[in-house]
Amino acid sequence: MTAAPATPPTRGPLDDLRVIEMGQLLAGPFCGQLFADFGAEVIKLEAPGTGDPMRQWGREKPHGQSLWWPVIARNKKSVELNAREKDGQDLVKALVAESDILLENFRPGTMEKWGLGYDELAAINPKLIMVRVSGYGQTGPYARKAGYGSIGEAMGGLRYVVGDPSTPPSRMGISIGDTLAATFACIGALTALHAVQRTGRGQVVDSAIYEAVLTVMESLITEYDKADYIRERTGPILPNVAPSNVYPTSDGLYVLIAANQDTVFARLADAMGRPELATDPRYATHSARGAVQPELDAMIAAWSRTMTAAELGPLLDTHGVPRGDIYRAPEILEDVHVKAREAVVRIAHPTFGDLAMQNVAPKLSGTPGGIRHPGPELGAHNAEVFEGLLKLDPARLADLAARGIIGAPRRAAA
Repeated sequence: MTAAPATPPTRGPLDDLRVIEMGQLLAGPFCGQLFADFGAEVIKLEAPGTGDPMRQWGREKPHGQSLWWPVIARNKKSVELNAREKDGQDLVKALVAESDILLENFRPGTMEKWGLGYDELAAINPKLIMVRVSGYGQTGPYARKAGYGSIGEAMGGLRYVVGDPSTPPSRMGISIGDTLAATFACIGALTALHAVQRTGRGQVVDSAIYEAVLTVMESLITEYDKADYIRERTGPILPNVAPSNVYPTSDGLYVLIAANQDTVFARLADAMGRPELATDPRYATHSARGAVQPELDAMIAAWSRTMTAAELGPLLDTHGVPRGDIYRAPEILEDVHVKAREAVVRIAHPTFGDLAMQNVAPKLSGTPGGIRHPGPELGAHNAEVFEGLLKLDPARLADLAARGIIGAPRRAAA
């Protein structure tokens, strides 16, 4: 990996959009990251002096700084503004007049309490799209309850099915509820932008974390509705989908093999030196293999255990059998395919030097996104926004800064 250029060849397909990002932590800011990755001007409003708590989050903090912040705040502009005060709310309204999207993830009712509800903002900018991410959504009996990503994962059905059947419900190793809700919020906003082109009117995008999780739960609801079947925790397998599991090797590693399709299973049988398995009535069809899943998995495990991972992988590749090594960060960084597709890049950072992070996805052939800079210092763009965009005079700026409504204007580092 080489350090990415300070400025990508293009700013991206959304470079004509201005997004005001309010809120903090993960769900709203991840949605803002998606917009910024594809070129939108994302102006992040942060509490003066303290900023988003994400600036302190993360397991490892070399130099006392978060390694999460450079990723989730990449490509954004940081502005210190106190939206809890009347003068700060007036500045938000001034920004709304010059913007396409306002993104927030406060508890429902907060923006209305501040005089920043959709009706008030749409009166200023009828084309405004207001993206609202919350635990339970903007309506319904739970709307104003405190709701985090983990709660949405539980209510949406994900937590119950994650983990081994011998253990209590587990969690993913990442904040998947937050990022799912943020991704659906971004999709909703882009859909609403398309509608603006036809109608000239903006709207509210209401993304609830529990609904985002529920949306990806496949046939969980219909299976219960029509067959009284409740999905349970099944560890590394899906019931009746076989073979698709992690299998041991002689050197203590595991290889994931996914050969549940009939034609693929036939190729696996050839790789195992047992082509007759593909026509054996016990294993010849998807349904038949599902009925003897434990027996089949044991048979494949006994075979895979006779080889090292380095021997097993190429053999499966030769026979066209989908397989995957179980990667951690070190394996991801060294993988030749990851390198060839630049799925991980290095970005220049003023404190950490070249900082590795995942690249923008998906890849667009004509108007790709890109990483222009890592998460900025708090208030790095105060001057650019307050003086340049809003054109506040020096006396007004000094007064607002002295009263803690905004951060002191200063220029972002080149």
